[in-house]
Amino acid sequence: MQALGTPHSPNATRVMLLGSGELGKEVLIALQRLGVETIAVDRYEHAPGQQVAHHARTIAMSDPAALRALIEAERPDVVVPEIEAIATQTLEALEAEGVVRVIPTARAARLTMDREGIRRLAAETLGLPTSPYQFCDSLDELQAAIDGGIGYPCVVKPVMSSSGKGQSKLDGPADVAQAWDYAMAGGRVSHGRVIVEGFIDFDYEITQLTVRALGADGQVETHFCDPIGHVQVSGDYVESWQPHPMHPAALEESRRIAKAVTDNLGGQGLFGVELFVKGAQVWFSEVSPRPHDTGMVTMITQWQNEFELHARAILGLPVSTALKSPGASAVIYGGVEATGIVFDGVDEALRVPNSEVRLFGKPESFVKRRMGVALVHDADVETARVQARLAASKVRPRAV
Repeated sequence: MQALGTPHSPNATRVMLLGSGELGKEVLIALQRLGVETIAVDRYEHAPGQQVAHHARTIAMSDPAALRALIEAERPDVVVPEIEAIATQTLEALEAEGVVRVIPTARAARLTMDREGIRRLAAETLGLPTSPYQFCDSLDELQAAIDGGIGYPCVVKPVMSSSGKGQSKLDGPADVAQAWDYAMAGGRVSHGRVIVEGFIDFDYEITQLTVRALGADGQVETHFCDPIGHVQVSGDYVESWQPHPMHPAALEESRRIAKAVTDNLGGQGLFGVELFVKGAQVWFSEVSPRPHDTGMVTMITQWQNEFELHARAILGLPVSTALKSPGASAVIYGGVEATGIVFDGVDEALRVPNSEVRLFGKPESFVKRRMGVALVHDADVETARVQARLAASKVRPRAV
């Protein structure tokens, strides 16, 4: 990226985000602080990022013709995919034509859009340790894969989904049909394909945030944030903390795996690499070529949070992954099915020592929709976790 221009001028540096939820919103804010003109795209009106961007556009991003028409009309300098359900073949074509630069690359967006592309890359191309797995196109194939060696317990996920949607843990044969139906309902797009993974007896799982940014010599350098521990329920993050204590050999292996994957994907930007850890053993799970939901904790733990790191890396600016303070995050759920809800108890939450609250501004609430996050910093991570959960519990969404 060359010199940064001024918004709403012929010299503007224009960045388009495809997906404008709570993570995209923070990336847009980080870009705006650097004087970038921003375009927020989502499938529904008034998405969180659309509320803060210079321009808001609403389209079906999985529609190739609609996506091409929008990018050709807006002519951004950079396109930043923030979700999986995007017509990535269109991005690859536009990148090849020289119309736009895609973050980190159009190939990375395609490979990480579905679990099959990235799992085959990690396990079969790069030879990284993963759980045993098979891909299945029918209920019969799923049952055959489990019976043929995957075994119980196992985990079934749609090849395209996010935030745990459509994911099930199977303990026995009685769970198989329901898991298939749930995966079909939970996929981002109608695909009819799942991955079934053998269960790894891990001690914990982490997110290794990994940044590919330009150094002073103009070459890409890899930077690592301190490891982030997290708790997931049905594949959906509910709390995270940083730093997570690790055996030195496990930390070294985690970073080796993260670098191998992100080097192959290439480009510039921040990646969220998910890993399973047992003692000094590490297994690759997934990677997102963008800020990660568990990384929201960095808004209170790092001098440059994951969104600022992504923005800086995109623009070719220097980055620092230095930790400011240990801390934790806890999700605030909607709790109700309603539009235009109000939040009680925000004042009580902010009376929790060292706390902050982020409410995302989503126009519609669901019982299990993430509507906000509580953040707490403390010298002791365990204290921060307790206090973050307490602060989150004080915020009470209410239908009116």
